[in-house]
Amino acid sequence: MAEGADALRKNWLAALAHERRASPHTLRAYGDDVARFIGFQAGHTGGAMTERALAKLTPADIRAFITSRRSEGLGAGGVQRALAAVRSFYKFLAKEGVLENAAARSIRTPRVRRRLPRPLSVEDAARAIEEAGEHKVEWLGARDVALLTLLYGAGLRISEALGLKRGDVPLGTTLTVIGKGLKERSVPVLALVAAALADYAAQIPFSGAPATPLFLSRRGLAMSPREAQALMQKLRGRLGLPERATPHAMRHSFATHILQGGGDLRSVQELLGHASLSTTQIYTAIETTQLLETYSKAHPRGR
Repeated sequence: MAEGADALRKNWLAALAHERRASPHTLRAYGDDVARFIGFQAGHTGGAMTERALAKLTPADIRAFITSRRSEGLGAGGVQRALAAVRSFYKFLAKEGVLENAAARSIRTPRVRRRLPRPLSVEDAARAIEEAGEHKVEWLGARDVALLTLLYGAGLRISEALGLKRGDVPLGTTLTVIGKGLKERSVPVLALVAAALADYAAQIPFSGAPATPLFLSRRGLAMSPREAQALMQKLRGRLGLPERATPHAMRHSFATHILQGGGDLRSVQELLGHASLSTTQIYTAIETTQLLETYSKAHPRGR
């Protein structure tokens, strides 16, 4: 008996979570893309989507789906992700011996113009950290300072910072964090980062075992990424910071300022935990852009 497409989709997502260790965000996005794909093809072909129906889809059917998503306002980046999800789905089905269909692989992926990271200036990063300490509840101020100091001083992703445990403090000269794909990496710890976290840990009003989260909410629960985003939103309002001032912008600032200070690209790659040097190289484009802006303003022929 042919298995329904949605059941196959669930099996694929389970494999992504278990074997590929995909993040919850990726699972949601990919799962939604393929669910939309299945729904569209059911209407487009006029029949239920079973494994047999999936095997019969042609490149024209795939393009019809992409055209439909574009008409709904999906940009090139969204189309690229949707195609990647559909290809991953079909690759899984082939690997499991369910069906073979190369239609999705034959579709040309749209080019996406890579946006440059938008770091804060050295001054704005420092202002944000200082202002974060101005909280009515002292321990929450210490928490916010510790978090932003960690993001900016060690270049961590927000998920990596919020993944720290009570037992990680006091910090040593290095810190081991779990990054994307559950990959471990070791980052050096500046004295001011260690001091900020030690100060916060000493003020936490809730007891907790070494394996419990370090960063806590007002009620003593694990601090969420949304709370970190809300913190930066408040700081933007108080300090007049640009919209690019987000928790992740502190990581961008870390990388950019190290390169501006003479750091080498390979070291920054290691510090950020990038799998590919090409990902890190985008920060050199920021330096070039800033240099050209300065040049055009300063040179007599640039005005």
